Amino acid sequence: MQKNHEGAMDPGVEKPAKKAKNELLEWLKALLIALVLVVLIRWLLFKPFIVQGPSMEPNFVSNQKLIVNEILYDFRKPERGEVIVFHVPDEGRDFIKRVIAVAGDTVKVEGDKVFVNGEQINETYIQEAIDHAHAEGRLYNNTDFPNSFVTEGVVPEGHVFVMGDNRSNSTDSRMIGYVPLGDIIGRADLVFWPLKDIGIVNH
Repeated sequence: MQKNHEGAMDPGVEKPAKKAKNELLEWLKALLIALVLVVLIRWLLFKPFIVQGPSMEPNFVSNQKLIVNEILYDFRKPERGEVIVFHVPDEGRDFIKRVIAVAGDTVKVEGDKVFVNGEQINETYIQEAIDHAHAEGRLYNNTDFPNSFVTEGVVPEGHVFVMGDNRSNSTDSRMIGYVPLGDIIGRADLVFWPLKDIGIVNH
């Protein structure tokens, strides 16, 4: 503040140094709030995941980095066709697979045909790979279901049936059984690395 003509301090005039200090504090507070929000979103809502191995080729490849939506399934259950990340206690690690069937569904896999409740499903996400395998005179899938690993073909309550897109090179519900909903971490929603692959995941 500065003195007016009568010698009193003029409250309407603020020292430049004090004004700059206040602005700096406001910026620091805004940045701190933004940082806290980023941390909360990062740890409470979304989680990064690195694809390991070829089980989801051709749609996902090893070392791709994804964003997993951890909050979605707090509001609803997984749906057929969605790509999920889940924990496998016996393996001590997380898997990424595609939901093929949900609780109450009857599943049957015969060669490259997948039936849910007696109807063959249209798997557009791997149709090109299936056609390529057939052109070479071979099946794309080498493990049918039910089988000696999992003999029951009806998905129990509180579980989902999942398979990898790379059918002949995937450890999934055909071998490890149905996935409990409680082991599901979330839905894969975004590929963010490498940059050439960046994009929203189609379900």
